[in-house]
Amino acid sequence: MRKVNRRKMKNTESHNVWRSYSDMMSGLLLLFVLIMAVCLMQAQKNYTEKLNEQAKQMQTQNELDKTQGQLDEQQTTLDDQASQLADQASQLKAQQATLDEQKAQLTQKESDLAASQSTLDEQNQLLQTQESELAERDAALAASQSKLDEQTALMTQQQTKIDQIIGVKADLITALKDEFEANQISVEIDYQTGAIVLDSSVLFDYNESVLTDAGSSILAQVLPLYCKVLLGDQYVDYLAEVIIDGYTDTTGDYITNLDLSQRRAFAVAEYLMNSKDSFLSSSESERLTEKLTANGRSMSNPILNSSGEVDMDASRRVEIKFRLKDEEMLTELQQIIEESRTGTAGAETP
Repeated sequence: MRKVNRRKMKNTESHNVWRSYSDMMSGLLLLFVLIMAVCLMQAQKNYTEKLNEQAKQMQTQNELDKTQGQLDEQQTTLDDQASQLADQASQLKAQQATLDEQKAQLTQKESDLAASQSTLDEQNQLLQTQESELAERDAALAASQSKLDEQTALMTQQQTKIDQIIGVKADLITALKDEFEANQISVEIDYQTGAIVLDSSVLFDYNESVLTDAGSSILAQVLPLYCKVLLGDQYVDYLAEVIIDGYTDTTGDYITNLDLSQRRAFAVAEYLMNSKDSFLSSSESERLTEKLTANGRSMSNPILNSSGEVDMDASRRVEIKFRLKDEEMLTELQQIIEESRTGTAGAETP
């Protein structure tokens, strides 16, 4: 019995061990389940938190990406603005340089304006001086104009006299021509000057100054008629000079020819003075003495032939001519003109 009890006790103990083991295993299993549940819950929580965190991270990343995009856009904008600022800075620098240059130009212009103003002031002062001088010159010019008017009137009078004398000269030359033709004496008369030309080869022997008989005969025919017309009452008041000029050809030297021409002119003048009383009145003789001159011209003014060469025979000659008072009047008129010009120039000269 005891043995059965022991077996029963042993079985009971064995059953209790397994039961305890089972309980323990059940407890452990439960604990494991709880742990697993807790772990699962924790894992689920962690997973959820991780998902949430990932979602947040993704959201944050999206926001960051968006922010980065915005930053990139802003950076691009900033770069554009920086480039624009750089361009503006360059433009400002160029504008500053232009401004500095304009400022320098303005300074120069101000300096030039000041110089111009100074010059203008000087010019104004000079203009005032010139206006004063001009007023003085106007007064002097008015006086000169009055004097010029007087001189013009005087020149008009002189010109009238000169015109009259020129007419007298033409009449005198015509009267000489008519007188020689009326007496049938052939003589060469210059219709511009009224001079008559006598061939020296007829008047003198070669290289001599003594009149030949033929020369004296010619002078006896020519001189009375020539002098009677010149010294007559109609023309004597206009007569300034009766001239006898001797000429030679171009051979020999000037001084020798001058002496020969002078002696020949003197020989003709001497003949005229010695014979004048035979054909001139006393008053006409006195007039001739006052007005007669004799000159030696040597080899000057030679006569040229048609080929332009010196005609030796024609160059050896004696010319008898006259000079009216128109030359003195012309000289006087020229002097008046010169005085007028000088006076006008003096009035205009500041």
